Amino acid sequence: MATFLRRKAAAVTLGVLTLTLAGGGIAAAQPTTKAAAEAAQPGARASGASQPPVSAADAARARAALGDLQTQATAPGTVAWAVGSSAGSLLRGSPEAVSVTRYGPGQYQVLFNYDVSRKSYQATIGTTDQFNVPPAGEISVAPRWSTINGVFVQTRNSAGTPADRPFHLLVAN
Repeated sequence: MATFLRRKAAAVTLGVLTLTLAGGGIAAAQPTTKAAAEAAQPGARASGASQPPVSAADAARARAALGDLQTQATAPGTVAWAVGSSAGSLLRGSPEAVSVTRYGPGQYQVLFNYDVSRKSYQATIGTTDQFNVPPAGEISVAPRWSTINGVFVQTRNSAGTPADRPFHLLVAN
């Protein structure tokens, strides 16, 4: 009986393999000479979603902030954090948080004293004092252009228009 079942299992396996290859074949993508629509990076939104350029003063400030690289938060599994006001000042944060700079409505740069370019960023619209509900709005974060120790933060109101909002930023290492 065992020999019969082994032979039957082998026959079924071979049959399934034969039908699969004969009926469906092996699928392979055909190369194309046309560029995919998704291959190009979309342009900046007309509503001002792009980052402001890095000025010489900003670059110098970022280089100066990189001074002490012997920080606690750079170890894997640790975090650095910052609380920024809607006016663009650093209210509180971990020892690695250096400064917050406001560039325009809802546009901020947060500097840390170590390379955060390949880290994970999380942010929320926050409050600047305890026990209050934060204002309504949206927030997004991205690595700061040409600044390895900077994070760009964009805040908007609920309608999607850039607006100044206080925020809490977390950098996970």
